[in-house]
Amino acid sequence: MTNRLAQAQSLYLRKHAENPIDWWSWCDEALATAKAQNKPIFLSIGYSSCHWCTVMEGEAFSDAAIAQYMNANFLPIKVDREERPDLDSIYMQALQMMSGQGGWPLNVFLTPDDLVPFYAGTYFPVEPRYGRPGFLQVLQAIRHYYDTEKEDLRDRKAVILESLLTSAVLQADGVTESQDRELLHKGWETSTGIITPNQTGNSFPMIPYAELALRGTRFDFESRYDGKQVCTQRGLDLALGGIYDHVAGGFHRYTVDHTWTVPHFEKMLYDNGQIVEYLANLWNAGVQEPAFERAIAKTVEWLKREMTAPTGYFYAAQDADSFTTPTEAEPEEGAFYVWSYSELQQLLTPEELTELQQQFTVTPNGNFEGKNVLQRRNSGQLSATLESALAKLFAIRYGATPESVETFPPARNNQEAKTENWKGRIPAVTDTKMIVAWNSLMISGLARAYGVFQQPEYLELAATAANFILDHQFVDGRFHRLNYEGKATVLAQSEDYAFFIKALLDLHQVSLTDNSSSLWLERAIAILEEFHEYLWSVELGGYYNTSSDASQDLIVRERSYADNATPSANGVAIANLVRIALLTDNLDYLDLAEQGLKAFRSVMSRAPQACPSLFIALDWYRNCTLIRTTTEQIHSLIPRYLPSTALVAVAKLPQGSVGLVCQALKCLPAAENLDKLLQQVQQSQVRG
Repeated sequence: MTNRLAQAQSLYLRKHAENPIDWWSWCDEALATAKAQNKPIFLSIGYSSCHWCTVMEGEAFSDAAIAQYMNANFLPIKVDREERPDLDSIYMQALQMMSGQGGWPLNVFLTPDDLVPFYAGTYFPVEPRYGRPGFLQVLQAIRHYYDTEKEDLRDRKAVILESLLTSAVLQADGVTESQDRELLHKGWETSTGIITPNQTGNSFPMIPYAELALRGTRFDFESRYDGKQVCTQRGLDLALGGIYDHVAGGFHRYTVDHTWTVPHFEKMLYDNGQIVEYLANLWNAGVQEPAFERAIAKTVEWLKREMTAPTGYFYAAQDADSFTTPTEAEPEEGAFYVWSYSELQQLLTPEELTELQQQFTVTPNGNFEGKNVLQRRNSGQLSATLESALAKLFAIRYGATPESVETFPPARNNQEAKTENWKGRIPAVTDTKMIVAWNSLMISGLARAYGVFQQPEYLELAATAANFILDHQFVDGRFHRLNYEGKATVLAQSEDYAFFIKALLDLHQVSLTDNSSSLWLERAIAILEEFHEYLWSVELGGYYNTSSDASQDLIVRERSYADNATPSANGVAIANLVRIALLTDNLDYLDLAEQGLKAFRSVMSRAPQACPSLFIALDWYRNCTLIRTTTEQIHSLIPRYLPSTALVAVAKLPQGSVGLVCQALKCLPAAENLDKLLQQVQQSQVRG
């Protein structure tokens, strides 16, 4: 028998439809029912490709005794964090306050009258293990506490709520604009240190930090780091490591080791968009490593083949786990991607296997549960022999050669994965929903890659996805975040506005030589107006996570400034304001950027490790540069790494000049040749 979630649009929610727990989705009726019955709310937040979310669904959430106690004593609510990042942000912050760490699944207990959290955790096993209590014992203890410790409960909630409210306000600490160069140096040094290779722990892409580190290499900052070398190494770790799918393209979420070898195998659209943009920026910053170009090209092939809907938008994610046979009860982590040594011996010629072992981490014992995750040992161009070997592995995985697989239909759930007649291996499940923010990151990555490599299909994919959003994500005049099979839903949040405006500006900048350029800019400005109307904080500066008419169910209205797996919305939004000010000569946008930075300077000073995107915005604000030049010159400028520069095509220039370089409120003497223009630009970009 299924529960309420069987009718949900979210793949993550539907995965829990067979649970014996009487799940609700987050809605007014659920909240009212909890209050009327005086039941504490058990709020469980996760996402479809989350491995430990999947584990808990199959264990604790499928246990009859746990379900019986849960249904009698709590009101259980399931939330897809990809649908409601605003809820996830608030309650994740509460978890971090209580435990000092976060993660998913995010399991939080709320009082029903005010939705304030009083206890939180992540994965709970059925029986005590991994140093964690059994989930039924947790539920019993929490219900007993809720019933018998009312005074302590009130005090506990008051502390948590006060902390959440204080965090949302961000008290100023006296940092002024005159200290911005020192502040920018501090942010760059911090981010460069964060992406410097370490000898322990997991390895995440952390692209906002890498982007800030790369931007900062143009300054003469004194540092204990070689910034360019650190940024190059991050690119090599990504393009050569096991985090990258060398057979079929696309990047996994992260690796479980410091050597970039064994990934958590889910592939998230947002990671891939950011990594493509970063590798393209590294290339045009002068690090022209063939592995970067290959990683981008193969990732675009994966995007076209497996992640692009027939209508042109990009799917959200692919799971880490997949089935090895249709009869398996549960999927295995990484099964679609790894190779036993005996398989490789059977599939490859002795010459191919020998070279594969020389260039990749392939051994008889493997590096992941007896099997092999492919990781390159060296940079440079792969030989024809190795490309042939990898093509054979592709054919085993997909059932056909790379040239003959233009599209690979998604398995939209476990049932489809197990019942479809796949010619190769059974693929991981794909979450086919469209998320504006994540599509926007991919559009930006494709636009940057097009600017650098001039591959027309990169721009075509980006433009098609952007047009889908423009054509389908506005309902009754309002921008919406999600699309399920043609239906837009959930009002856009700050990251949707900010990332999509950036994507449109990125498209504008690489399309200056064709007729679509002005349209991208016009639509960016129009969406910015809606963003500002519904989410700008007049009192505090910066943008709220949610609109003024969609915040009634939130205990606090946040203005996100911290970068996580994706950039902070406010960091991207403030940079957008500077870019639009340059492109329109409208200083009102520059004033808003100034207000936004003022709102967050205190946190930038206190916690530079939290907010690299705000430092990128500060770089734009302090060093913004506009180049007015001809279409002919723009062709030569687009591929260059000019991180705080905007381009405008003009028909007329002062006689004998090739362009004008303007620094926010003033223009320099007209440059008589390209070398002089580039010299002015380089000087302009470090003036702050």
